[in-house]
Amino acid sequence: MPRVLRILNRLIIGGPAINATYLTKYMAPEFETMLVIGGKDDHEQDADHLTANLGLSPVVVPEMVRQISPVNDGIAYRKIKRLIEKFRPDIVHTHAAKSGLLGRLAADACKVPVIVHTFHGHVFHSYFSKWKTNTFINIERYLAKRSTGIIAISELQKNELTNIYKICPPEKMQIIPLGLDLDKFQQYQDAKRAEFRSKYYLHDDEIAIGIIGRVVPVKNHSLFVAAAQKVLAQTTQRVKFVVIGDGDMRPQMEAAFKAAGIDYAYYPEDKRDATAICTSWQTDMDVVLAGLDIVALTSHNEGTPVSLIEAQAAARPVVSTNVGGVADVVTDNLCGYITEPNEADLFAAALLKLINNAEQRAYFGAQGRNFVQSKFSYQRLVHDMSAYYYTLLDQKGVDYRNRFSRPLPTNLEDSI
Repeated sequence: MPRVLRILNRLIIGGPAINATYLTKYMAPEFETMLVIGGKDDHEQDADHLTANLGLSPVVVPEMVRQISPVNDGIAYRKIKRLIEKFRPDIVHTHAAKSGLLGRLAADACKVPVIVHTFHGHVFHSYFSKWKTNTFINIERYLAKRSTGIIAISELQKNELTNIYKICPPEKMQIIPLGLDLDKFQQYQDAKRAEFRSKYYLHDDEIAIGIIGRVVPVKNHSLFVAAAQKVLAQTTQRVKFVVIGDGDMRPQMEAAFKAAGIDYAYYPEDKRDATAICTSWQTDMDVVLAGLDIVALTSHNEGTPVSLIEAQAAARPVVSTNVGGVADVVTDNLCGYITEPNEADLFAAALLKLINNAEQRAYFGAQGRNFVQSKFSYQRLVHDMSAYYYTLLDQKGVDYRNRFSRPLPTNLEDSI
């Protein structure tokens, strides 16, 4: 069977971690996979529950962190190279930027037959200065030349990467959307709703609008606060705003709620009934989404937003800015509303349409559930990735069909 070394720069809550862990688990026994992960930033919530629930034991390279560090990056590169030399994979598949850099360089140096990279998003706008952005673009172009194949997770992302940023030719890039375990979002919703709403003081006659994700600049929580202020000024409905997540921009978000005159509470420290609350990090997203009525996304940039896929799986209508791969996961005016980025009036108006129309919320929710179930299941992801791997292996002439499983080297983590 073919052997895969899968490298993820950090195991934190979000699409890349879900994608990498599900592929590691569910491509077995057809593919023999070792998962390698790096370290996370202090403000990021780890996703150890994903590997624990799936029975996975990843190899940890703690020096592989998001921050650029010549010393740590050099150590991480050498460790990954030693893992490749011991594991002898047919495929090295990297996920996200830092692991994509170190993993692909190490795989190329070790002459791995097939080198694959998945762009879960990109940092080519709304993150850095023009000079730094151009540097990252040139690095990705170089790495693409040393890759056998590149994966985009949406049609829009492929267009950006190939036609706008010229990372690689279109024929070198394959579209494979994310795949998630969506069944749990449709089970026991009434009990889960009661549990969440009781804990966070959400009453039966209140409409809860949630935003899910890291509280960091690119997620643009200031737009969520501005829209909340406008909504409260224009409706007689009882509305609550719920921030699911945490991050280094939380103090600025809290100051924005205060400046807007919105009663706010950080629930881990201030457990009370408030118009806006921040729950900090949550892992049981099926419980969270059962308790919400509308899910918002206000980002400046996105890859494929998992929060919107999961929201629709739970039959929740969404309102989002039109960025990244949003249009690939939300059908405007059918599953929710998509607005222009950073336009608080338009965002608030879209929220108000749903707040004031329970039938529309139910209709959008039902349509969204049907849409994501057919397009974003993990079973479809595994099928698509398996077919792509075999195509690349055949192109490289790798003889894997008559090969028996090779014994895994022991003590791999100790050896690095």
